[in-house]
Amino acid sequence: MLTPLAAWAGFYVIVGSSAAALTGLQFVVMALIAGGRRRGSFSQIDAFGTPTIVHFCVTLLVSAILSAPWQRLSSVAVALGACGLFGVVYALVVLRRARRQTGYAPVLEDWIWHSALPLIAYAVLLAAAVAFARHPAPALFMIAAATFLLLFIGIHNAWDTVTYIAVEWLQAPDDSGNKSQ
Repeated sequence: MLTPLAAWAGFYVIVGSSAAALTGLQFVVMALIAGGRRRGSFSQIDAFGTPTIVHFCVTLLVSAILSAPWQRLSSVAVALGACGLFGVVYALVVLRRARRQTGYAPVLEDWIWHSALPLIAYAVLLAAAVAFARHPAPALFMIAAATFLLLFIGIHNAWDTVTYIAVEWLQAPDDSGNKSQ
């Protein structure tokens, strides 16, 4: 492993493992949601559910990239740059999806956590990739911050989704028209 990356191995083992475990839990949550009385639309899932999985997966991917036995730092920079560029484009697509869906009216907190913060995290990752070959030490801190931010965005958004669904299910009428207790 290249010297600047070796010091970060433990960090990325923890962050990558967390992202992988949380991705698995999201699948369990989606399975539980599918069995519920009320159904969301694909446009809602595309705007609010799928991005959470993508953020966890990008966190896992960045952890894998920085844990791989690279021969040149420039190769690491290219791989990270591709992740950052993908993320910026994807964050803009998610913003468009959130604006177009009609099943839920996002509040300021939703715009911050589902749109602004992911865009910032991916832009930082892209900027760090550009700076990586010349200034690996500060770039590695930027990458760690972006990766950790994506992990926390995923945690927040997963929790937000679960609590929203729990409240909706508690208030949803059952088949007889009575509200659930």
